[in-house]
Amino acid sequence: MEKDLGNYRRSYEKNELLLEDTPENPIELFRTWFNEVDTYFPEDETNAMTISTIGLNGFPKNRVVLLKKFTYEGFIFYTNYESEKGMAIQNNPKVCLSFFWAGAERQIIIKGKAEKIASNLSDGYFESRPRGSQLGAIVSKQSSIIENRNFLETKLIDLEQEYEGKEISRPEFWGGFIVKPIEIEFWQGRANRLHDRIHYRMDEDYSWVKNRLSP
Repeated sequence: MEKDLGNYRRSYEKNELLLEDTPENPIELFRTWFNEVDTYFPEDETNAMTISTIGLNGFPKNRVVLLKKFTYEGFIFYTNYESEKGMAIQNNPKVCLSFFWAGAERQIIIKGKAEKIASNLSDGYFESRPRGSQLGAIVSKQSSIIENRNFLETKLIDLEQEYEGKEISRPEFWGGFIVKPIEIEFWQGRANRLHDRIHYRMDEDYSWVKNRLSP
C-alpha cells in the first residue's frame, strides 16, 4: 500500500531567532526556550527528548526519554544501566539529544558525551519517585524478552508484598546519565522554509562559538 505525503505542508510563522539576539552560552537560550514552551504550549510534553545512541550492533537507535534536570554542565536523565540504551551508552558515550516542540515550531539538537552521575544523586532522585515507579524500576529488566504482560504484573504484585511497609532502595542497575554538550543547535521554523538555525560549538578553552547556519 502506498500513501503519498507530498502535500503534507505547513508554514512556520510564529517566531524568529536572530544571531544578535542570542546569549553567549547556549544553556541560557535552552532555559529560555524550555520555560516558554512549558508556559505557553502545555500540549507539548516539554521535557520529552529523543536520545540517539550507537548500539552494540553498530546501528544507531532513537527513543524518547524524559529530561529530569539541566545545568550549565549538561542534561540529566535516568534509565536502566543494563538496558539496550544503557549498554550502548557505556560502550560508546557519544550521543545526540533532540527536542521538537511542535506548538512553538522549535527544535534543539544536542551532541555530547554521556557519563553516569554520582550514586548519591541517583539515590536522591530515586527516593523522590512515586512508590509505584520505584517498584517498576526493579520489576523491569529493561529490553529483555518476556513472555507476556502478566509476567510483569505478577512480579509487581510479589514485590508490593515483599516491600510492604519497607523503604525501597535504588537498585544498582538503575541510575542517571548526564550528557555534557559539545554542540547545540537551535532551530526556529520560518516561512518559505527559510528557517533560523543558530549553532553553538564548544571550543578548546570551553567557551562557546556560535554561528548562523543556512536552512
